[in-house]
Amino acid sequence: MSRTAAPAGLHRTDVEEAARWLSGRVVRTPVLRSPVIDQLAGARVLFKAENLQNGGSYKMRGALRAVGRLASAGHAGVIAQSTGNHAVAVALAARQHGLAAIVVLPVDAAKTKVERARAAGARVVFAGTDVQERVAVARELSDETGHPVIDAYDHPDVIAGQGSASLELIEEAERAGTPLDALVVPVGGGGGVAGACLAATGSGIEVYGVEPVGCDSLARSLEAGERVPVSPAATIADGLRPSCVGELPFTIARTAVRGVVRVDDEEIAGAFRLLLMELKLLTEPSGAAGLAGALRLGAEAGTAGAGVGPERQRTVGVVLTGGNVEAALVARLTVQRLAELTTVEGAAA
Repeated sequence: MSRTAAPAGLHRTDVEEAARWLSGRVVRTPVLRSPVIDQLAGARVLFKAENLQNGGSYKMRGALRAVGRLASAGHAGVIAQSTGNHAVAVALAARQHGLAAIVVLPVDAAKTKVERARAAGARVVFAGTDVQERVAVARELSDETGHPVIDAYDHPDVIAGQGSASLELIEEAERAGTPLDALVVPVGGGGGVAGACLAATGSGIEVYGVEPVGCDSLARSLEAGERVPVSPAATIADGLRPSCVGELPFTIARTAVRGVVRVDDEEIAGAFRLLLMELKLLTEPSGAAGLAGALRLGAEAGTAGAGVGPERQRTVGVVLTGGNVEAALVARLTVQRLAELTTVEGAAA
C-alpha cells in the first residue's frame, strides 16, 4: 500500500509552486529509457536525467528556489555546507542573483566539485570530514557575516525545489501513457526523497529511497521510529554519506516512503556502467544509486509487473540526481569492467 500523505506545513502544492517558479530558470531535463535496462529490472524504467541539469545535479532546483527567495528579501549573501553538489548549486544560484556565496566543504571533497564552486565565484572553506564539523563552521560564518545558511536538505525551499524533478517525471510518464507505479530516489540527507514524496502525494505511487550499505540513516530511522545517526561507511557514492537524515525530510518520509533499499558499491558501480553504456549518460555514483536500487527492487519482486495486475507492465521512475564525477573514478570503474570482459573472453577462448 502506498503511503503518500504529506505532513502539515509542506505539501504537494509547494512543489507545484516551486516548479512553476523554476520553469525557464532550470533545464527541463529529458526522460529516457533503455530496453536492456527494462529487461534487467523486470519493469519499464523511466530515467529523469538530472545529471544534465545546470550545475550537474538536481540540487540546482532547490538552491535556486531558496536563493531566489532570500535575494527578494534583500539578503546580500548566502552560506551553504555540503559534500559538493549543493554547494555548487548555491554558488551558481547566488551568482545569478548577484549575491555573495560562502560554501563549506569537507577536506576530502571531490576536486571537480571544489573547482566548480570556485568557478561560480564562491569562497570555499574546508572543514573536517563529517557534517557536524561543516555545520559548525557554517554557523560561525553566518554569525560573522550575517548571511543566512541554506541547509542542503533540512530546508523547505530546497525540498520543494528538488521535488520538482520528481513532479516533472510523474507528469512526463502520465503524458506518455505510462504512469508511474513506483519512484526511486537516492538518499543522502533526505531532501530529494522527501520532495519526491510530496510530488507523489495522492497519486498512489510508491516512493522508495536508496542508501549505500553502512550509510543508511533513513532506513534505520524508519525502523526505529525516530532519527538515528550513523557513522557513514566508505562508499564510492560520496554524495550519500550524511551522518543523519534531516529532521524535516524524516518528518515527511516516515509516513510517506514505502521503503528504503540498501545497495553496495558493486551494485552502484554496475548501475553506473549500465547508464554509461546503454544510455550514454555519465552520472556520478551517487546519481547512479537510484538505478542500483531499482534493479534490487526488481530482483526482489521476482516477476515483471508484480503488484499491478497482468494487464500492463510495472513502470518505475528513477531520478538520476547528479553527474559531477571525478575523471579518475570514471576511469577506474570503466577499466574494472574492461578487465572483467577481458577475463570472460579469455576463458571462452
